[in-house]
Amino acid sequence: MEFQKLNAPSLKELFISELENMIISGKLPIGTKLPSERELATSMQVSRAVVNSGIAELEKKGFVVVKPRIGTFVEDYRRNGTMDTLVSIMKYNGGALSQEEICSILEVRILFMSLASRLAIETATDAAIEGLSFYLEKLKNATTPEDAATSIFEFSHELSFISGNMLLPLFFISFRDLVCSLWVRYATKYGIEELYQSALSIYNFVRARDVRGALDYIETSTTECISGTRMIY
Repeated sequence: MEFQKLNAPSLKELFISELENMIISGKLPIGTKLPSERELATSMQVSRAVVNSGIAELEKKGFVVVKPRIGTFVEDYRRNGTMDTLVSIMKYNGGALSQEEICSILEVRILFMSLASRLAIETATDAAIEGLSFYLEKLKNATTPEDAATSIFEFSHELSFISGNMLLPLFFISFRDLVCSLWVRYATKYGIEELYQSALSIYNFVRARDVRGALDYIETSTTECISGTRMIY
């Protein structure tokens, strides 16, 4: 049995995690003005450099907003956050997402996968489409839910790449952690073979240049994960 190497979090990571947890839990309500960097550094016993870089990261995630010469305030992260914000919320909840959050992710997946499939069918070469089989084979041979989730993400990401739309692969990457966590749960509940058959069906529709078949399958199969017989939550 192999054991993973343990890596201790840095002070910056600990600082970010602590403030994220306080914000998500409501201990630091939206609109709250944070203490100065000097005060935070003193109370949390870290350097000002750690506080400064940590605040910058929290602002990128949508948890705080820095107003020059005024101060740093807790932001409305649900309104102004990013995908990284949702990942932080998931970590705060012990890796779990709410039913509403899962539903939202899957609804967006329908849009992205449908667009990627349609564009790939219309513009990708036969060789590019055939290249998807490499990721199918990895998925078929996956032995753990984690490996299966990674493989089906790689399949979807490659599909977005061969679609020719320059932004689609970037959108897929931004959803990676969230989507993979859902596929791990799906594979655990229903088996890796179910994930493989789903990806295989999409591949067969794309290879046959069947736009209607691909779009119908993506919507139907994903809807089953939201409110049908293959619900993830």
